[in-house]
Amino acid sequence: MKLVCSQAELNAALQLVSRAVASRPTHPVLANVLLTADAGTGRLSLTGFDLNLGIQTSLAASVDSSGAVTLPARLLGEIVSRLSNESPVTLASDEAGEQVELTSLSGSYQMRGMPADEFPELPLVENGTALRLDSAALVRALRATLFASSGDEAKQLLTGVHLRFEGRHLEAASTDGHRLAVLAVPDALQEDQDELAVTLPARSLREVERLVAGWKGDDPVTLFYDRGQVVVLAADQMVTSRTLEGTYPNYRQLIPESFSRVLELDRRGFIAALERVAVLADQHNNVVRIASDPSSGLVQISADVQDVGSGSESLPAELSGEAVQIAFNVRYVLDGLKAMEGDRIRLRCNAPTTPAVLSAADDESSFTYLVMPVQIRN
Repeated sequence: MKLVCSQAELNAALQLVSRAVASRPTHPVLANVLLTADAGTGRLSLTGFDLNLGIQTSLAASVDSSGAVTLPARLLGEIVSRLSNESPVTLASDEAGEQVELTSLSGSYQMRGMPADEFPELPLVENGTALRLDSAALVRALRATLFASSGDEAKQLLTGVHLRFEGRHLEAASTDGHRLAVLAVPDALQEDQDELAVTLPARSLREVERLVAGWKGDDPVTLFYDRGQVVVLAADQMVTSRTLEGTYPNYRQLIPESFSRVLELDRRGFIAALERVAVLADQHNNVVRIASDPSSGLVQISADVQDVGSGSESLPAELSGEAVQIAFNVRYVLDGLKAMEGDRIRLRCNAPTTPAVLSAADDESSFTYLVMPVQIRN
């Protein structure tokens, strides 16, 4: 294998695929990146794969001789990132594919690789279901839900985002047991689709979101699904992921059908006030109290941290229902507010101990964010 390519493009490709390289590999080759040069197409393909998540991308290259080799991802990435971007990079391997020389304007480096045939093949979906998704709709759905997935591996199904497709409609949902984020996107699919539901690891979907968000163009993203495996194709980049097996919780039944109290506030003002009070709340347990006073038309946000101090902020609000005082983990509330769009939001609740729902005031149906309150002792 011998080729010449751009340092900047090679560096960007390595950074992308290295996110799918195992940090603690079960086999030495899984710590490597697969490089495949094709003289026919004039492209260099790079692949990272940890047996759960796979990322593949390609870049233009002047390929003298085709071939494939695997190289240590971390070492290669650190060398390439430090090379001058004013000089092209030459990669050449011996016939056995075990010794690779990397040459730039400033010098040359030799690395020991491993044969390409030891690298596991990326799973491809050859039969299964193919969906064409609007790229902006997919990014919006992922940004609105990824943050609420669980980081607890013991609750494996909750470490993912549940995607449900039907007709041209996409619904994305995630929960960690303390909060629930649901976004409905009406025209996400390019063609009508029979009902299909799949839960994918948040780690994989973060790579999909990053890939599609940085993609210049508005062509649709293609998602292939078949028996526990999903492949997402966008331009010349591909992400493969295993699905999470099991029945995702029936999250719709968690959302109350009606509310006795509604607080409507300016979203940005609410975020700013919460972030100021959070400086104190973060010193102990992240708990803030939100109290409504219908007689004054104000909402008070406060934190009282023993042996540290206390603080409060007041905001004008449109209030309906009786006064209420309810407490939350401030980080959960802020996460939801920042995922929303629109100038005004509604916080709806029934009692200090029952779930509260945050949504945009002008569009309560598309994004729903449910937060469990924290019980407080007066």
